[in-house]
Amino acid sequence: MILPLALALMAPQSAPPPLAGVKIVVDPGHPSENGVGTRGQTLTELEVCWKVGLSLKEYLRRRGAEVKLTKATQNQVVTNRARAEVGNTFGANYVVRLHCDAASERGFATFYPARTGTVNGVTGPSAAVLAKSKEYAQVFHSALAESLEGELSDRGLRTEQQTAVGARQGALSGSIHSRVPVVLVEMVVLTQRADEQWMSSRQNQLKYAEALAKAVEKVFSTFPVSR
Repeated sequence: MILPLALALMAPQSAPPPLAGVKIVVDPGHPSENGVGTRGQTLTELEVCWKVGLSLKEYLRRRGAEVKLTKATQNQVVTNRARAEVGNTFGANYVVRLHCDAASERGFATFYPARTGTVNGVTGPSAAVLAKSKEYAQVFHSALAESLEGELSDRGLRTEQQTAVGARQGALSGSIHSRVPVVLVEMVVLTQRADEQWMSSRQNQLKYAEALAKAVEKVFSTFPVSR
């Protein structure tokens, strides 16, 4: 006779979900001290980032991550410093910032801080945050591009110095105040009609959220966190 304890020991052990023990902050961009963001003919950056952000939160949770948003409602005004403090206080392993662009080219781009910057007398991020943000962004963008291949144009992996604010400050305000690794995704160019039409579909919004979740999963399968 096999005892119940022996049966339990013989039973196959299920693997933990891929993001178990990982803390992620999802930051749907705007409204902030920089305004409400860009808009296309029918969509606003505020709406798109909120909808994709909520779905991303759910997909990350299904993968076992502990997830926190930087705001409670779509129209809540949160400064970039306060958004960074959410990640700092939470002890996030990664902050994923979601935005939509206004540009002359189509597609998505991934940005990471490559140097320190200064805003309102504060200088940051640290060398450690810069190094991890770069490592993570390289893996993140590659995975995102793979998931979105054939859907949207890949505008590449870029540094925050290639943004208007980053060029002026050295880094974006949210990164300057961040004590944890951070990435910013310009998901589409809303001023490009083809991009806006693609993102108008709820199915595509969910596809984008899934692609972002896969990218985060790839980061932490490449760089596992201590549990």
